[in-house]
Parts: sequence; structure tokens; C-alpha cells
Amino acid sequence: MSQYDVHDQVSRRQMLLRSSIGFGAVALSGLLNKETAASSQKLTLPAAAGLKELHHPAKAKNVIFCFMSGGVSHVDSFDPKPKLKQLHGQPMPVTVERTQFNNNGNVMASPFPFTQYGESGIPVSSMFPHIGKHADELAVIRSMTTPVNEHAQGNFFMHTGFPFMGYPSAGAWCAYGLGSANENLPGYVVLQSGDAVPPHGGVPLFSNGFLPAQHQGSILKADKREALHNIQPPDSSLLQKQRLDFAEAFNQDFLSRTGSDPQVEAAIRNYETAFRMQSAVPELCDISGETKSTLEMYGLHSQDKGTVAYGRQCLLARRLIERGVRFIELSCLNEGIGGGNGPNPWDQHGNLETGHRAMSNQVDQPIGALIEDLRQRGLLDETLIVWAGEFGRTPFSQGNSGRDHNPFGFSVWMAGGGVKGGTIYGATDELGYHAVENRCEIYDLWATVLHQLGVNHEKLTYRYGGRDFRLTDVHGNVLTPILS
Repeated sequence: MSQYDVHDQVSRRQMLLRSSIGFGAVALSGLLNKETAASSQKLTLPAAAGLKELHHPAKAKNVIFCFMSGGVSHVDSFDPKPKLKQLHGQPMPVTVERTQFNNNGNVMASPFPFTQYGESGIPVSSMFPHIGKHADELAVIRSMTTPVNEHAQGNFFMHTGFPFMGYPSAGAWCAYGLGSANENLPGYVVLQSGDAVPPHGGVPLFSNGFLPAQHQGSILKADKREALHNIQPPDSSLLQKQRLDFAEAFNQDFLSRTGSDPQVEAAIRNYETAFRMQSAVPELCDISGETKSTLEMYGLHSQDKGTVAYGRQCLLARRLIERGVRFIELSCLNEGIGGGNGPNPWDQHGNLETGHRAMSNQVDQPIGALIEDLRQRGLLDETLIVWAGEFGRTPFSQGNSGRDHNPFGFSVWMAGGGVKGGTIYGATDELGYHAVENRCEIYDLWATVLHQLGVNHEKLTYRYGGRDFRLTDVHGNVLTPILS
């Protein structure tokens, strides 16, 4: 006899689980969580979070990761080196490490002049005048390093702390540890524009790895009529509900047979979130209520299609922050602009000046607008913005006009979320080749991000394959000098 026979005795909890695709259980869970929170003031996170409480008071609630795929040249953006101008065209005066292509030329001065901005006087190149206006909000780390020198490995390392696929992304770790503040949207969202493809490494860059499946990055196409495939049901809501109820019955039956398998539970939660996203995502992407001045500030009226596309991502990032999404990653428009190949638009092995100028035109105004908009709305203090590529570029040329990959020292920056603005931390040598002061690793970057979210990076772990894994592996130090 089937377990759904009318003569079976079914508890109220089972009934809630089996009906309305599990939403009754969601409501029950919420009620129980409220009772628990009332009895314990220490419980500060959603019941579904991997952590039961924060390790220390948080300075930030959310993260926006502006990933500059391809490798921005630090000596052309946030780390000026007058020595390069002095030695331009001459052979490198120090030993040259092996590069990706070993087509190494002479010292190459930056084609971009630098200007000091704000009270802090942080120098920023002419590529980023809008970001430069917010120099007093930036903590620029000039001594970042990475152990890898190839795009896919570099992308995986920057995202996961490991140079190959199979490990959770930083966004997945944040969503797992802290849970979602909005049950209608996923905790980790990746925004893309145009006909973008992910950087080298592909969709696994945004993977949940061995964490429960609901923590993987959800890719939203910021400028598509339907931001998420099949988000609008083709059939009537009643027919769809009947189909989902039917699928839910099978899911719950399987779950009862497997003894609360966490992967099955994660799949069920994915279905429930997807159902709720059918109304949440179209509302999120509808920017018709934004003012004309806001749209202009983000560059949505620009003649540069790259600016428009990236500007829409930045605007949606702000809207996602307002809706409590934990971790948002933005993607550069990658249509081969200025010589960069598709997945790596900042990768100028030749004609760097043209390529970097085109890419900076794409992202500078929107990111500057994002900082300003968050500040005006009182959201910057609780939102941590991280700007980084997978590595930097060499101080000498590749061929005559490009630069090869440089993992030995490059720049990233953070803003908001309790970061000490107007700060420069670390340094590369006079050529911008190697980090020589306060050398940093990517583990340190993510240890610092987690710290600002109220998480001790050494205590956010997940047992898999017989050992406890974490985002920072067995490394990482919080960069306390850049924190307020």
C-alpha cells in the first residue's frame, strides 16, 4: 500500500512537508526559528546557515566582487612606477622570471598618467577617473601575489583558494556560512551581460564544490529580457503547482528512504527557491522605477555598449544588496574588446594601451557610481566591495606593446564594509615586478573578507573526504592594518 494512502496516519509535520512543494515546512521552520531566536540572543544567523552565530561582531553584511578577468596591469592602474619611465626601452636590470609566453622585451613605461586623488592622495591612473574620485574610500593592496601564472589556474585560485576545479567558490562559502537573508533569492549571485562567457575555468568557478548544492552561484543575465532561463513559467500557475506538487511527493518519498540525505535536501531547497524566484527575479531586474539621474550616473545612457552593460550589472548589484543577497559577483563584458580574448578581456599581450583603455571605459564609471550610490543610501558601511584580477602584468613588454602575466606582485583594492579608506598597504619593488613589503596571498584577502563578515576564517569549515576544508585551506592572515 502506498505511503500516500488515505488510511495512513500522517503527522502535521509530514503533511506540511508534502503539500505546496514544501512551503508549509518552510513556514514551520520559520516559526520554530523565531522561537529559538527569542530564547537565545546569540543566534544571529538564519537557521539554514552553516554557522549558528557569528564569531565576532560583523562590519559588513554583504560582498560585491568586481572580478577583472584577464589580469589588469597594476603598474598602469594603482601602482605607479616612475622608474619604468626612466628605463623605458632598456633591458630589464634584474633577472627576468619565466613568463607565460617567454616573448619578453624591454622595460615598458606606462602610457597612462597618474593623478593623486582625495585627502589621502592615492595615485590612480587616467584609466580610472571615476574610481579615483573615491580614493578616500579605497584600501589599495599593492603586494598581492599568487602561485600560478595561467588564467584558468589563476581564476580558480582567486575564487576558491585552489588552482583547479572541485572546490567551493568564496561566494559559496559566504552563502554557506551565513545563510541567505532573503528566502526568495539565492545567497550567491553572478551577474553577466551581453553574450558573456565565464572566464577560463568556466561555470565551476562559481561552484558550491562539496558544499550543499543551494550555495552554488546563480547566474543572472543582467541585460536579457529573461535574466534566468525558464524563470517565467510557460503554463498556468495552477498547472505548474500541480507538477511541482507531484515532483515534491517523489522528492519527499526519496528523502524518507535515504534518511535525510543532505544533497537531496539541498535539491529540494533549490526547487523551492527557484519557485519563489519566479516573482523575485523579474521584480529585481525591472529598473523602470529608477530615476533618470541614477541611470545616467551608472552610464546606462552611454554610447559605449560596454559601459551600459557593466553599468546595469552594478545597478542590479545595488538592488541585490538592498534585497539581502549575501555575495554578488560582477563579470566584465568579454567580446574581444581591444585585443583581449573572450574569457579574459583584460589580457592584453599586445596593444595594451588600446585594450586596457577600452576595458577601463567599460567598468570605471559604473563602479564609481556603485560606490557613490551605496554611500548615498547608507549601504556602503555594510557592503564590502572587492576589486581584483587573477594576477598582474610584467613591467617589461611582450613584443612591443603588450605585457605578459605577472604573479609576483600586483594590486587589488577593497572599499566599504569597515575597510580603512585612503589606505595603501604593501609595495612592489621600484619596477613593480615583485612584492617587497607586506607580501600578501589570496588567502589573506579572503580571510579579511570573512573577518569583516563576522567570521573567523579558521572556524568556517566543512568536513569532506575525511578532513575539514576551508576557503583559506591551512593559510591566511587577516589584514588588520587596512581595517578601521
